[in-house]
Amino acid sequence: MRLSREKIMKISHVVTDELVKMDEVNFVEDRNTIRLEIVKILQTLLKEEEKIDAGVKQKIGSQKKEIPEGSAEYDILYRKYYGEELKRLGIIARE
Repeated sequence: MRLSREKIMKISHVVTDELVKMDEVNFVEDRNTIRLEIVKILQTLLKEEEKIDAGVKQKIGSQKKEIPEGSAEYDILYRKYYGEELKRLGIIARE
């Protein structure tokens, strides 16, 4: 998923604001340092997601049979391969 820099910044502000409201959370760093770390984490996750997406598309493209993007078969394979990759990386639990 592509997010603009502005959207990432907005999300980082929202997350930081919500953390400040939580009694269970105590900041040991200043608020902006925390917010910048959130930005860095989001950017890293989005880059990783782009790599997964590209790998899944490449895997579908390497099939013997041509599978047109947007078709039902493509969508099914995309979800399947994407889920497998998330499991491999430990992002979601294995069944």
